[in-house]
Amino acid sequence: MSISLRSLGPVAALLLAATSCVNTERDIANSSATRAMRTEFTPPRGRGERVGSTTVLNTVRATHPFSDPKSDDKFILQLRGPRILSGSLHLVVLSSQGDTLRHEVMPATALIDDPTLRDNQSASVRDKEISIMRGMNNFFSDKHFAQPALPATATPPAGVNAQAWASLRNDPTAVGFDYASPTGERRLVYSRQLAKVLVVNDYQ
Repeated sequence: MSISLRSLGPVAALLLAATSCVNTERDIANSSATRAMRTEFTPPRGRGERVGSTTVLNTVRATHPFSDPKSDDKFILQLRGPRILSGSLHLVVLSSQGDTLRHEVMPATALIDDPTLRDNQSASVRDKEISIMRGMNNFFSDKHFAQPALPATATPPAGVNAQAWASLRNDPTAVGFDYASPTGERRLVYSRQLAKVLVVNDYQ
């Protein structure tokens, strides 16, 4: 797949050139109910593309079974803002029918996984921006999806609703999606019994 660097600003073009584009079509092993995931790195259609009053800096998309094992939902990660480092990430999950299952907003810095960059005030802006762009490229890699959504030996963390937990444990076709957040890694799971997305953290 080709990326048009000419349509981007010089800084964004340099960052995109420094990162690798992920575009895979691989079957997820050991999952007869899960079809191949397709991940597509999609740059903005042109300079100045906007959502409301905010500029879109980058978009990554993927399709994967989630709310229905027989169809693919759409996963979208979009970076919006005046600059990469100060931008906001919009994680959107859409059902195959176009319904919004989740829309979460978090700071772009949540994707800086190198503590020497995240905690070092003297680290360069460019290095941090490259880390964010690389994190976007890898955000929907197949290793972040799991089926079943919960290990057979998992025990619920404190405060988790028993009905919600049971709805996930009793559904071997449920798919979990792991991603980085400002407070640590999260796992999204769709409960077909409750017809909603649940966030599962810190299970044992």
